[in-house]
Amino acid sequence: MNDIYFEPNYGRLYEKIEQGTCEVFEFHHDLGTVNHMFIKRAVPISINEEPYFDITTPYGYGGPRITKCEEVHKRELVQAFQLAFKAYCQKENIVCEFVRFHPLFTNAQDFESCYDLTFRRYTTGTNLKDHDDPVKSEFSKSKQKSIQKALQAGVEYRVTVNPPDLEEFKRLYYSTMKRKDADAVYYFNDAYFSKLLDTLGEHIVLVEVLYEEKVIAVGLNLIHEKFIHIHLSGTLKEYQHLSSAFIMRYALVKWGKENGMELTHEGGGVTGNADDPLYLFKKQFGKNTEFKYYISNKIWNQKIYDLLCTTAWVDKESTSFPAYRSKVTQAVHK
Repeated sequence: MNDIYFEPNYGRLYEKIEQGTCEVFEFHHDLGTVNHMFIKRAVPISINEEPYFDITTPYGYGGPRITKCEEVHKRELVQAFQLAFKAYCQKENIVCEFVRFHPLFTNAQDFESCYDLTFRRYTTGTNLKDHDDPVKSEFSKSKQKSIQKALQAGVEYRVTVNPPDLEEFKRLYYSTMKRKDADAVYYFNDAYFSKLLDTLGEHIVLVEVLYEEKVIAVGLNLIHEKFIHIHLSGTLKEYQHLSSAFIMRYALVKWGKENGMELTHEGGGVTGNADDPLYLFKKQFGKNTEFKYYISNKIWNQKIYDLLCTTAWVDKESTSFPAYRSKVTQAVHK
């Protein structure tokens, strides 16, 4: 099974944001095949009069993935991949990489002999496959009541696959980002949305919530094969008492179940804490469903990594990774 996060057109959406190029390392071996997509970025520090690079998973999830291999040979295939990818990184002057493994796949576990895994948090979603009525089985009772109350009050919804434009969505999305004083990393611009629509339009499912014929909330979701990912959304604050955020999820689950989808993936919280408010909110739409999300900080050239940290005057043991980018990252976020 494949997913939107492994598609090159998805990765290319983040080239300008990450100031790099989306590349795919295809490893073919007698035992099987590994596909590894990432964004390659120039290191913003000059040493040795040579260009150096680091790589990162595009926004969302990804990481190396075994696309063909018998279960009994997976470990051996991963060992061969590690040697080949290390040689590739040396050849391409790639110093290190940050990997966000996909919580819905087993690629974190498959590659744990190659990458040191760090459990970041749980993610959640609504299981559509195993329940005749996912809303009743997965939504909390309080959210079910709020949804029914909103529908009875006249709230409606509209689901559009491959929408002709994203103008209404952008209007609500930008107003929501401004209202929440969102970090720059979540502020996608017009160019991003134009490219998203042009290259991945058939994978977009737009959910609009309406009250008295006015759009009061919009959710932009991504579909691929049997998975739906809740991607971005916007709401009008003055209509939040009508449970517009709940209706968006209700509409998406109803549409997904009717169209043979297996899961609506919500993602996780801001932190890995069990009491993270965002996670607890999302969990109310997936009472029985959760997944483990892992990351990895991998250094492929320790000598150059240390030199870059020394040149940047940063502690290489910094919690930020890669440490030599910490000052640049802080400036961007400000």
